[in-house]
Amino acid sequence: MDANQQPRSSILMLPWLPHVHVSSYLELAKKFSDKNFDVYFCSTPVTLKQVRESLANQTKTYSIQLVDLHLPNDFPELPPHYHTTKDLPPNLMNTLKAALDGAKPAFGEILKTLKPNLLIYDFIQPWAPAEADNHDIKSVMFYPGCAASIAYMVFYSRNNPTVEYPFPALDFPEIQRQKIGQFMHMHTANGLTNIGRFSECAERSEKMVLINTLSDIEAKHIDFLSGLLGKEMVPVGPLVEEPTNNNNDSVVMDWLNKKHPSSVVYASFGTEYFLSMEEMEELAYGLELSGVSFIWVVRFHGDDFRGKHSIDEVLPEGFLKRVGDRGMVLDGWVPQAKILQHPNTGGFLSNCVWNSTVEGMINGVPIIAMPMKVDQPMNAKLVVEVGVGIEVPRVDGKFKREELTRVIEEVVKQEKGKEVRMKATELSHKLKERGDMDINFAVDKLVQLLNE
Repeated sequence: MDANQQPRSSILMLPWLPHVHVSSYLELAKKFSDKNFDVYFCSTPVTLKQVRESLANQTKTYSIQLVDLHLPNDFPELPPHYHTTKDLPPNLMNTLKAALDGAKPAFGEILKTLKPNLLIYDFIQPWAPAEADNHDIKSVMFYPGCAASIAYMVFYSRNNPTVEYPFPALDFPEIQRQKIGQFMHMHTANGLTNIGRFSECAERSEKMVLINTLSDIEAKHIDFLSGLLGKEMVPVGPLVEEPTNNNNDSVVMDWLNKKHPSSVVYASFGTEYFLSMEEMEELAYGLELSGVSFIWVVRFHGDDFRGKHSIDEVLPEGFLKRVGDRGMVLDGWVPQAKILQHPNTGGFLSNCVWNSTVEGMINGVPIIAMPMKVDQPMNAKLVVEVGVGIEVPRVDGKFKREELTRVIEEVVKQEKGKEVRMKATELSHKLKERGDMDINFAVDKLVQLLNE
C-alpha cells in the first residue's frame, strides 16, 4: 500500500558527519517528506547549521524537523566547531568517531522523546540501531555510496588478496587489494574496525539496506552485494542536490551562458578533499594546455599552502592572466547543480565522490575521473565500465599535466570521445525516464515493514 494512503508515519534520520553523507541523507529526507512521512533529521548543531541554510534556500518546503545531537564534553581537543568532518584535522578523525559513539545515551533520550516509527541510520554507528531496538523502534541502514565500491571493499575484507574478483573491469592489482583489506580492518575508535562497524550496521538493518544507486547502472553489483551481506539491497537513487536560490549565482551563470554548448569543463573535488601543491599545479597546466573553457573550484588547505591566502598565490605564476576569460576560478561556494544542468557544460572533472558522480550521470555530463582515496578509485572504474567517462591515468603514482590535457581534450573536443558523450546523454535520458520508480518501491518496502 502506498504511503500516501497511510496515516503519517515518522522517520528519524541519523547520518555520519561528512558533507557527502549529510547531503545524501537530506535529499532522501526530502523524498520521504514528499511521500507523506514526517521526518526528523538528527545531527550535531554545527552540521545542522548548514542543513538549515540549505533548506532555507530551497524552492519548496518540506516536513523536516531538525534535531540537535550533542556530543559529550569528554574530548577537550574536539570543540563544537569540530563536530563535523569539515576542516577537521586528520588526527582527530578517530576522536570524532569516539565522541559520536559517546552520544548513544543522548540519542536514546531523543528516541524516547520523539518516538519515531522508523530509524534510518548510517554505516558508522552500530549503536544507533541497538538503541532503537531498546525502544522497540524498527531501523534500516542507508548506505549513501555505490554498490560496486563497498562490495569490493567487503569482498577483500573477507578474502585473501590473491583471490580474483568476479568482475574484472572493477579489479585492482594484488597490492591494492591488500591495502583495501588492511583499510577495512583498521581500528577506528572504541576497538571497532571499519569493516566491523559496517558489518554490524548491515546485520542490524531490518530485512533490507537502502543504497544511493540505480539498478540501471549497478544491477549486477547490487545483486552481488546483497549476496555478500545476506540482505536485500534497495536502491533509492539518484539522490542529487536540488538547485538553490542564491543571489551569488548570477556571476557564474552569466559567464557560462556566453559559452558554446558542451564546451565547458567543470572541475571540483568536493568540500572535504584538498589537492596538494603539486596536484594543483599539474591540474592548472592541464586545463591551460587543453585550450577548453573551464570553471575550477579551488580549495586549498594544509602545510603545502602555509602562508598562502588567495587563489593567485596557490596557482602557477601568471596562470590567471594567461587563461583570461577562458577560465573562471573560484574559491567559495558554487551552484554545482545549476552548472551540471547547464547545456554549455561538456565535462565534469571530478575525484568521483559518489554523490557528485551520480549528479554528473543524471545530467548527462561526461566524467573526467581523477580519483584520490577510499572508494573513489572503484567509483572511477564503474564510470568507465558504464561508458560515461574516462579516467586520467597516473604516471608513477602521480597525475601529470600531459595526461590531464589528453583526457580533457578527448572527452570534450575529440572525435574519439564521441561515444562517451553519446552514452552519457543516453544514460541521462534513461535515468530521468525512471523518475521516482526506485524511491516508490523503497517506500512500499518500508511501509510493509512498518505494518508488520
